[in-house]
Amino acid sequence: MAVFTPLDDAQVAGFLSRFDVGELTKLQGVPAGTENSTFFVTTDRRELVLTLFEQGEHEELPFFVELLDFLDEHRIPVAGPIHDRDGIALHELAGRPALLFPRLPGAHPSAPDVTQCRALGQALGEMHRVSRHFGGHRPNPRDIHWLSAMHHKVLVYLSPEDQALMQDEVDAYQAALESAEPLPQGALHGDLFRDNTLFDGERLGGIIDFYNGCTGDLLFDLAIVINDWATDADGRLVAERHDALLEAYLAERPLTATERELWPLMLRLTALRYWLSRLLVVYVDPPAHDLTPHDPEQFRRILLARLEHGALPLPDIEARP
Repeated sequence: MAVFTPLDDAQVAGFLSRFDVGELTKLQGVPAGTENSTFFVTTDRRELVLTLFEQGEHEELPFFVELLDFLDEHRIPVAGPIHDRDGIALHELAGRPALLFPRLPGAHPSAPDVTQCRALGQALGEMHRVSRHFGGHRPNPRDIHWLSAMHHKVLVYLSPEDQALMQDEVDAYQAALESAEPLPQGALHGDLFRDNTLFDGERLGGIIDFYNGCTGDLLFDLAIVINDWATDADGRLVAERHDALLEAYLAERPLTATERELWPLMLRLTALRYWLSRLLVVYVDPPAHDLTPHDPEQFRRILLARLEHGALPLPDIEARP
């Protein structure tokens, strides 16, 4: 169960009284999730989601509120936080920071099809196009600087072959990125796996869970998505899903020449990012709650597949007018 701080009806009813959302009729804890406590809240007027933040840097929560407000204002399919009657979104409940959201339609796509990949690619392209104008700033906490600083902590737990693989990859990323032209910057989701989306059939209901959101290389965000959405169980890219997602994305935001050049490397870098972060959870910094960590081997396979087979050709698509 991923409700780490239980709530009762009276607590939530009192919390809701600050907002113009109706009276509480039903409260249900959500078992999914690994970091925060989440509840489905039903009122006599609408369906909502209540999130209590259990860990992380709470002083960074205003950044996430500002980012979601910005994307919602630009009609990107996200759940913008609900503000109370005084215009305030971020509150405290049961000693935890709390945000209230509209509940978006749909479910997580465990095996996304081509149409769903196309819808996600279009939404991500739109998001990146407008997010370049977002005024907030939060450095990417999992970029090359983090990889360089943190990979040493797990080397002792790896085979000699994997130690060399990880060290060689970090060295290659540093050399390539230091000599390259700057990449386009903007606000990123930072963790846009399929379980951070909701689909109502083939229609994208929304993108959720922006709590790894940051600002940085837009290409980094896109590579995370391709490595999850367009990869098979062996770690190899699936051409149909890869092409559908990227064609829709590139119609909204074309890549620069430098982005196209660095694309194969960025696929590897983001694979290593998740291999390393999962190794750290297993061996160095286990979760605060009794949860099963994600398997690091999944992203080791993806990294090895990218090294062996490379990247698929990028579609040659003109952006929309």
